[in-house]
Amino acid sequence: MRPRTGLTPRVRTLALACTAAALAAPLLTVPAQATPTPPRTGFEETNGARWTSQPEEQKFLAAIDKSTDRVSVARIGTTKQDRPLQLVRIGERPTKNTVLLICSQHGDEPSGRDACLSTIRDLAYAKDKETRKFLSRTTLLVVSTANPDGRAADTRGNSDGVDINRDHISLQTAEARAMAAVIRDRQPDSIYDLHEYGATPKYYEKDLFDLWPRNLNTDEAVHGEAKTLSEAYVRPAANKSGYTTGTYGIWTDPVTGDPIKQTAGDGQERILRNVSGIKHAAGLLIESRVDPLTDAEKKDEALNNRRRVESQLSALGGLFAYADERRGQLEAATGAARLEGFRDRGPIYLGGADNDPAEPSEVIQDPPCGYRLDAAQYGDIKDELALHGVKIKKEGKGAYVPMRQSARSLVPLLLDERAPYHLVTGSPDTDC
Repeated sequence: MRPRTGLTPRVRTLALACTAAALAAPLLTVPAQATPTPPRTGFEETNGARWTSQPEEQKFLAAIDKSTDRVSVARIGTTKQDRPLQLVRIGERPTKNTVLLICSQHGDEPSGRDACLSTIRDLAYAKDKETRKFLSRTTLLVVSTANPDGRAADTRGNSDGVDINRDHISLQTAEARAMAAVIRDRQPDSIYDLHEYGATPKYYEKDLFDLWPRNLNTDEAVHGEAKTLSEAYVRPAANKSGYTTGTYGIWTDPVTGDPIKQTAGDGQERILRNVSGIKHAAGLLIESRVDPLTDAEKKDEALNNRRRVESQLSALGGLFAYADERRGQLEAATGAARLEGFRDRGPIYLGGADNDPAEPSEVIQDPPCGYRLDAAQYGDIKDELALHGVKIKKEGKGAYVPMRQSARSLVPLLLDERAPYHLVTGSPDTDC
């Protein structure tokens, strides 16, 4: 049976996920709403006939920000076309556990953004005990539109045509720089990245695909938490709502379900999903299907749009259940991973993935003590190092970047000449 396709803007079940052991009742519900009347998105006002516009988003968020102390909205950057990049914080009080949503890095993939907006509103106005308890223990951060210029133009890239999701190492775009600063300053335990995809008949056409960090520099415990988020929470939540799920980038045999081809989803460090793991967060990419599923959806674009948003909302329920039920395990994993770099032990991987072992040439088995940058090199990338949270020691007009730091696994990816996307070629210090 297909799930219903009508949105209920005043009443929404946000957590449809359950533990791996049992598919039981929802964790969080948002029944009664506070006064004044909660605002509605442009998407909701038109019942999915069109996506929420940027001016509507600004009015919507301003109304929520004004109505409750539970929510604050701050500008974290400005795009080339002078649109605001905004961070929404939702929570009852400061907490250790922090979840970050990145909504629609690709401007032509809007369902995640509208799911984020209605989620902000529903959590902001919720009065039930369970939701308030959740928000007293978890801070939710939301970059409500990660690519405002692309969303306005309905393009994948930003106004310069740059794919923001390939800029999380070099940080050349205002959008990626803003996200890097949030990750550095807030140190989220989970980073959840909402996208959409085009289906391939028979082999690749689930309602939702997801994928954890495959980059081999991801701490083992953090990698395990990201896979748990996917396999024990997000997918069961979507399945419980009637949606099919799978692993992003993997074609499967329609009869046996066996993987037959990998077309995407590698360990490339430029992608936010992988940067999340390298920066010690349980990252997850989520992709909803753009293409119509039924004859009715083919005839009614709004019906298809509503299904796209509702599938994203079902998966978000799994994220919230995970954040609530596994907060202790997640905090332990991310906390330990952030300290591990100070031990300065183990190899660094310049290639490979969790399902594709690195070649010998892609492994730095005995990393240097650090990298020296001359004055010109340091001048070129000092802002990017700062945005990444990389610690340096000034040496005259240049700098020394030690490996013994929380960002240890990131340092060679930025500075070693063997790394595919390095920013400059630092001089390795092997006198340890």
